[in-house]
Amino acid sequence: MRRAREERDALPDAESHSEGFRLTREARRGALVEDYVELIADLIEDGQEARQVDIAARLGVSQPTVAKMLTRLAGEGYVERRPYRGVFLTELGREMALESRKRHKTVEAFLIWLGVSPDTARIDAEGMEHHVSGETLEAFRKMMNRIEI
Repeated sequence: MRRAREERDALPDAESHSEGFRLTREARRGALVEDYVELIADLIEDGQEARQVDIAARLGVSQPTVAKMLTRLAGEGYVERRPYRGVFLTELGREMALESRKRHKTVEAFLIWLGVSPDTARIDAEGMEHHVSGETLEAFRKMMNRIEI
């Protein structure tokens, strides 16, 4: 038993270890983009225009910060800005928003399934959704379905 624990706790080889850190850095870089795209989709689906002022208020950041990110998102093909109108998602942006929302809902549901309060699960899922792998998400889904059936 002790040997199995020692093997599990052993430091991974350098290549495997660096891969984990690389993936985490990629997730951090993508998290902000995903948050913006998902929020824009939510605002549009709620029947509102996704305006810079509304995005800033919901994310708790300044309008210049939002303007800078919207320029980046437009450059990367996720959004389209129209003069005197709000921000709209491109097909690429809609796909990203959908995938991000699926991950968020799975993580949130799993946390609630574990007994975490809905408010805490929603907040925690907001950060975790960007870092969880497809394999882990599938394991969450399988576990919830296995037990709930």
